[in-house]
Amino acid sequence: MAEPIISVSGVKKYFGSTKAVDGIDLTIEKGEFVALLGPNGAGKTTLVEMIEGIQKPDKGEILINNLPWKGNETKLRKIIGISFQETYFIEKLTVWETLELFSGFYDLPRERSEAIIELIGLSEKRKTYTKHLSGGQRQKLALGIAFLNQPEVLLLDEPTTGLDPTARREIWEILKKLRKTYNTAMILTTHYMEEASYLCERIVIIDRGKVLARGTLDDLLSEYINGEKISFAVNMSLSNNGIPKPDSIINMNFSEDGLKGEIIVKDLVEYLPSFLQYIEEEKLTLTSLECRKMTLDDLFIAMTGRHLIEEK
Repeated sequence: MAEPIISVSGVKKYFGSTKAVDGIDLTIEKGEFVALLGPNGAGKTTLVEMIEGIQKPDKGEILINNLPWKGNETKLRKIIGISFQETYFIEKLTVWETLELFSGFYDLPRERSEAIIELIGLSEKRKTYTKHLSGGQRQKLALGIAFLNQPEVLLLDEPTTGLDPTARREIWEILKKLRKTYNTAMILTTHYMEEASYLCERIVIIDRGKVLARGTLDDLLSEYINGEKISFAVNMSLSNNGIPKPDSIINMNFSEDGLKGEIIVKDLVEYLPSFLQYIEEEKLTLTSLECRKMTLDDLFIAMTGRHLIEEK
């Protein structure tokens, strides 16, 4: 088998008594898009900063292209592109001037800046000062800078946090274009389930410095949780005693007041008619009803008892 582009072996990083990264193993193949999914404080950023060479592991080894950071800093920086959650630019430079500034660091021709500004969709903003860019446009520019040198490894630390849904989708489409054009490997840290499943074929779920699970979205859901979910609320208290209970039910939970419930079933289409018939026979009124497939958030709750994004 070919050597992976990134190899992380037994890596640990502690800050006092806090185990930010607590013995993680991870390999990334060339051209592979991998998501590190977990809540804030899971250890995602610390792990990525060690892969970037910004921080050093307390224990373990990180190899990029089969090379450690020590003694190979110049070589490795040439093949890595980095985009952070928030990037600060020189406010009195235009979009084009900013791209040209960073192109100069790599001694790249003007054609490369032209290709990037078109790729990230900022051609119409080429003469705009960076201070006048929206949050989404700033992240597009940051992504363009990260990809100027056509890196073999792209490291993105929550690049769409704080963006509106439209801007987030635009960033996703740029990354999709990059993948079609180049054989770049990407590590994406995120706490957005949809982002991880849309962009990456492999997902690594991290919490409290440890890997909880890894695999494709379908593999994770089929291995750890099964079924489809019915979430509902009614106008009068009920218990699970009268609810239809065919073999298709996997699990059932109700709130203490009996006004809300969740039913996990094997086949939603098969079970739903009998459930609705029961509601009608009992002369209950549904105040809310949601039917959906299980998600990565359901998986995370099953593993930790918490949501990926904690409610305030």
